[in-house]
Amino acid sequence: MAMNAYDPWTFRDEAGVTGSDLVGYKVEATDGSIGKIDSASHDVAASYLVVDTGVWIFGKKVMLPAGVVNRVDHEDQKVFVDRSKDQIKDAPEYAADSHTDEAYRAKLGDYYGGNPRM
Repeated sequence: MAMNAYDPWTFRDEAGVTGSDLVGYKVEATDGSIGKIDSASHDVAASYLVVDTGVWIFGKKVMLPAGVVNRVDHEDQKVFVDRSKDQIKDAPEYAADSHTDEAYRAKLGDYYGGNPRM
């Protein structure tokens, strides 16, 4: 296993997230804006973002594991993720109590698993 293996539940050091409150930041997929951050967790090995997609996918919220965050632009209050809109739209459905459910987290981690697109 590689020394710097991809972990979907940990923010990358180079993303510029450490100690930041990202709530309210806009989220940019590889092919455009997907919504705003509704809540965020910085729990060790269990970090995630909940994104309110607004009208984009009919007001649905999605949970993104921390590992998909590519970088943060604090000046413009934008979080860039390395997944497309379709990849995010097709992710396992989010429910408010899902973020603590081990089966859901495993399913989501598998969905977003693998090495991120560089």
